[in-house]
Amino acid sequence: MFKEKSQELFKVGCYINIDNYFNNKKSEMNRKTFLKKTAGALILATPAYMLLNCSSSDDSNNNNSNQGNEPDCIVNGTNTNIGGNHGHSLTVSVADVEAGNEKTYNIEGSAGHSHEVTVTAANFSTLANNQQVIVSSTNDNGHTHNVTISCAT
Repeated sequence: MFKEKSQELFKVGCYINIDNYFNNKKSEMNRKTFLKKTAGALILATPAYMLLNCSSSDDSNNNNSNQGNEPDCIVNGTNTNIGGNHGHSLTVSVADVEAGNEKTYNIEGSAGHSHEVTVTAANFSTLANNQQVIVSSTNDNGHTHNVTISCAT
């Protein structure tokens, strides 16, 4: 019987799950099964998302108007990238770059703990020459962050 049924199925060019065909099991998903599988997927996906989100090192703050094609801190402002970011935020204004005076920023953002980043006069001079700088934050909550400040395009 199996052989005849298999030949019959392949003659018509259909592929059917043989177990479901012979046992007449429904392959439809009911609401309860759907909700269980969806809840299970969410339970597994949420920690994975959080892990990937916390390990991401991209937190670009674009303080620019995208007027030029070349990086220019004085014309277009700066971008910041906080390594290992989890809610911290830093904005370095055009006025700060133009002034060129050492300045300490608090980068707490929405992280729930604060770090400080000091941008020196030499760092501001480098930014004024349209080159990026990398500075380290203070240690808080058992860790630090490397912060890259670059000129926007």
